[in-house]
Amino acid sequence: MTTLFTGLGRMGAPMARRHAARHDTVLFDVDTAVAAALAEELGTRAVPSLAEAPDGIDTVVLMLPDSRAVESVLLADGLLERLPAGTLVVDMGSSEPASTRRLAEAARTRGIGYVDAPVSGGVARAVTGELSIMVGGAPEDVERARPHLEPLGTAVLVVGGPGAGHAAKALNNLLSATNLAAAAEVLTVARSFGIAPDVMVEVLNASTGRSQATEVKYPRHVLIGGYDSGFAMDLMIKDLGIARSLARAQGARTPVTDAALDTAVRAREALGGPGLDHTEIARFYESVNRVSLRAGELPDPRPGTARPDDAEETA
Repeated sequence: MTTLFTGLGRMGAPMARRHAARHDTVLFDVDTAVAAALAEELGTRAVPSLAEAPDGIDTVVLMLPDSRAVESVLLADGLLERLPAGTLVVDMGSSEPASTRRLAEAARTRGIGYVDAPVSGGVARAVTGELSIMVGGAPEDVERARPHLEPLGTAVLVVGGPGAGHAAKALNNLLSATNLAAAAEVLTVARSFGIAPDVMVEVLNASTGRSQATEVKYPRHVLIGGYDSGFAMDLMIKDLGIARSLARAQGARTPVTDAALDTAVRAREALGGPGLDHTEIARFYESVNRVSLRAGELPDPRPGTARPDDAEETA
């Protein structure tokens, strides 16, 4: 049987490579040239439209940016209606849990299985097949999905029924984003006081303040001024919005979430809008606090005093 893999962006393409090494895989992307080039590389097939998907498809993997794109493919474009009963749909993007539940129910009424299986780990782990995958769905559908998920990740974590995977992903990304912003606050304050940013990161990573942000993102993407993690700030803002909506639906009060989302939106506006990497929230803190977080720079000679030229360096 054959899998239709849809969505070949920065994450989707390496995931499709690993999937195609284990399963017969047909590719689709709205950029047909991208799909054709990857199909040629992998020795498989690409289809120019979802209306032309070949017979024999028993699994559809979606690696799309948001619920709007998923709903467009499955409902507006009619893919869900064209799939035969017994097909399994696996949504591996970061969608809204409420939308996922509705789609899972619509699929169920057609005899189609539906699993949400968003991933964490970024492009690097997509390439190596070391993603963490949070899985929601009916138990029988989850078991059918496992052979498609295991080539892509080292941690396949079943978290509940339909929509639970997407809820877990949004909450994980909420904590990741708040860690990133909190570290920026800490490091800019430390820098203003006279502690070099790379030294403060070393302190955090040897102490209880450590996080994935301080262990990976700051050394690799912020302290060297690269801001090139490969995960867009717009996607981080989207995930924060999903997490806040999820919390509000449960009647939860979320002052930390509200502050994190507000800060991310202000950072996006201040730094120039779309196209930003999510690690550039640290650049926003550099600007407003008038310090630089470049590793290796000497601390200010007078503790507690930001250098007057820092604003120019971070503009």
